[in-house]
Order: sequence, then structure tokens, then C-alpha cells
Amino acid sequence: MKKTDSSVETLVEDRLSGLKPADLNNVEKQSVITLAMKVLAIKYRAGRSLSKPEDTRNYLRLRLADYRNEVFGCLFLDNRHRIIAVRELFQGTIDGASIHPRVVVQQAMEVNAAAMVFFHNHPSGVAEPSHADEMITRRLKDALALVDVCVLDHFVVSAGESVSFAERGLI
Repeated sequence: MKKTDSSVETLVEDRLSGLKPADLNNVEKQSVITLAMKVLAIKYRAGRSLSKPEDTRNYLRLRLADYRNEVFGCLFLDNRHRIIAVRELFQGTIDGASIHPRVVVQQAMEVNAAAMVFFHNHPSGVAEPSHADEMITRRLKDALALVDVCVLDHFVVSAGESVSFAERGLI
């Protein structure tokens, strides 16, 4: 398979392209997940820019896929949308987590964020945002606006799907 890398054409072999999940045993599947998390940790380390929403979606789905309880977190970004930090701020139960706007604002101020992306998972496997999800997003957005922090998106993720508030026009 030919790939172009910075206008220099090189021959690159993709050793993984033919693999299917059914070809792997459970230990190998876990190894692939661990490797993917390491690759994504490099891609989403501090200073890297968020350039594609699909990459962010995939990163969050992989990061939260196995969680059994709801977790709410934030991607803290600078004014050029480069990652400052990724933090999981609140943990809840199987169907909810208490989110406190004061804590979110404090964390944003602590890292000097200019923009943020919220994320949380739905362990039920259904990524459809609830009315409560929409309400807390509005409260957080309003609170952060007071300190000039822009909210870019809120992803609700499950192992099989994810929903972007921005894509739905909810932000």
C-alpha cells in the first residue's frame, strides 16, 4: 500500500489492515486496545491541536468504552484549540453523575483554558443525550462564558456510538 508522507512517497506496509476482531483472542483484543490507547495518548498529549472531530470522537469512545459507571470529563484547550489537559472530573453510577459547575470553572481557570470540550459516557450503550445532559451543558456553558471560556462541544459516548452536541446544534 502506498502512502504519501509530506510530499515524499514511500512504501508503507500495513501489518494490521487484514485483521478482524474475530481473528483475535481476548488477550490479543486487550493488547490492541492498550496499543490504541498509547497511540491516542501521544496524539492527544498536551500541545497537540484538535483538528478533526472524528478523531476526538474515536479517542473518547475508546477511552470510555469499558467504563461501567458514568464519568464526566473535559478536554481543556488553549486559544488555538491545542490540548492543555484531559481530565475526568466526576464519577457517578450506572445512570448518572453529579456535575458541579463551580468545579468545572475552577479546573478551567487552574489550567488557563480558553476553550473546552465536555465528554461523558452512557454505560447503557445508548449515546442519546438526555434532557438532564442538555440542561447541565447549558449551565456549564453559561458559567464558563462569565470567565471567557468557550465551550466547543459535548460528546456523549458509548462503546458503539457517540453524539456531538455541536453537530446537533445543541451548543
